[in-house]
Amino acid sequence: MTTVTVRRAVHELMAFHGMTTMFGNPGSNELPFLKDLPARYILGLHEATVVAMADGYSQITDRPTLINLHAASGTGNGLGALTNSAISKSKLVITAGQQVRDMVGPEVMLANVQAAKLAEPLVHQSLEPLSARDVPRAFSQSVFAAEDGPVYLSVPYDDWDAEVPAEVIAQLSRIVSSARTVDPAAITDLAGKLRGADSPVLVLGPDVDADRVWTTTIALAEALDLPVWAAPSLPRLPFPNQHPNFRGVLPAGIAPIGQILGEHDLALVIGAPVFRYHQWQPGRYLPETTELIQVGDDSAAAARAPFGDALIADPVETILALAKTLDITPTTAANSAATKPSRAIPGPATSAIDGALHPEEVFASLRESVPGETRFVVESTSTNAAFWTQMDLKRPGSYFFPASGGLGWGLPASMGVALADPERPVVAIIGDGSAHYSISALRTAVEENIGVIIVLLRNGTYGALDWFADMLGVDKAPGLDLGEVDFVSIAAGYGMHADHADTAADLDRLLAEAADRASRGAPTLIEVTTEKTRPEKK
Repeated sequence: MTTVTVRRAVHELMAFHGMTTMFGNPGSNELPFLKDLPARYILGLHEATVVAMADGYSQITDRPTLINLHAASGTGNGLGALTNSAISKSKLVITAGQQVRDMVGPEVMLANVQAAKLAEPLVHQSLEPLSARDVPRAFSQSVFAAEDGPVYLSVPYDDWDAEVPAEVIAQLSRIVSSARTVDPAAITDLAGKLRGADSPVLVLGPDVDADRVWTTTIALAEALDLPVWAAPSLPRLPFPNQHPNFRGVLPAGIAPIGQILGEHDLALVIGAPVFRYHQWQPGRYLPETTELIQVGDDSAAAARAPFGDALIADPVETILALAKTLDITPTTAANSAATKPSRAIPGPATSAIDGALHPEEVFASLRESVPGETRFVVESTSTNAAFWTQMDLKRPGSYFFPASGGLGWGLPASMGVALADPERPVVAIIGDGSAHYSISALRTAVEENIGVIIVLLRNGTYGALDWFADMLGVDKAPGLDLGEVDFVSIAAGYGMHADHADTAADLDRLLAEAADRASRGAPTLIEVTTEKTRPEKK
């Protein structure tokens, strides 16, 4: 019988599944797996950075993405970033090295007796094969299971040199396909409810930020003159934010959402849980006069919702089928002139502080200076209101935000996004508080020639917490002031071109220069001192 090593079998399965890029931070337990690796290895200098890079990459490719972390300590470092991946259901296959099998029980250095439990609350499945021979099958299972969210796979490092029958490669080179269909009767019922409602409203979530449904969603909203809200705590933008039908992102509190949706007799929520609240603002979920229907493929989200009916179905397929049933023609490039134009955007607020720009000035410059197909990876919470006021995002896949609010995700995630799709420009908008969490990601951008433009907003504080402290009645909370840090020098130390913009004119010029560098695969950091603002307008 012909045999191969477990390592060879898994490497062959990686190739079969098209896993040609891998993100990692290696340790001694991982080195045997990395021998003769048939994939591009993207090094991150911290495990949270590695997870965030892979998360961004997976969100663009929509395919399982491979990560390699170091034992328990490396996994622990990555768990903070994994909170975002769990909420966004990113398709991650996270492998981690384990001590050799004979040494796990004695709990020697780098052994993890309960490895599968370490990441268990944050992953869809968590595995450690009971034998070396089962590693290839467990890897195959992880790839398929990752279609529903992150999967964790711990492998003792002596397993990689164990022998398995060569036929296992062909045996496990298999395809698992989904053929879920939308129930026509359910679609007919939804269409009837929309037609019969006096004042319906559409609430869209991140699961419908997709190329193949974007124009159909717009056509549906326009044809029925539906007001459109984005679900709260939004990690992706499912609708053009300056479209006249768009009302904004729902506030993340029970009372305000109840008041907004309570003005309608039917609230159709597609592609989002009901709801991802944040600040504690108790009140009535909905009045009895409002019917709410949630559509999504996450049965757990439907089960835990505290109110409303739910339809378990693919949200994208539901919108497509609903438009067809209602005889609504999707907007296409040929008839895009019929689509309602963007709203008039007000002139940006200006800063009253010398040497600082108002965030609206920064976002107005970005809106005017970068191409319309740019992808924005945002992690500057205190500037949310300014961002949505000034930006005009018209294409799917234009906005990314940490799904659980875990800081340090945005900077490395922007690099994963850019690696996955070099054709669309990527701008990372990062607050100085967030930047400190994952600043080492700059090294990866330089070493891997990732042409991302980083606009770093420096206001010297955790601005969102200032707002939260005020809302919660916490006076003079400690730990909110960051002081002034020279991020230009830090970036230069990593070998990245970096500048400081003193004025809006400076910023326009630097953005143009950065775009030229990005086209040649060179990253740029632009630091801007900004006035402190609040995440929501008063």
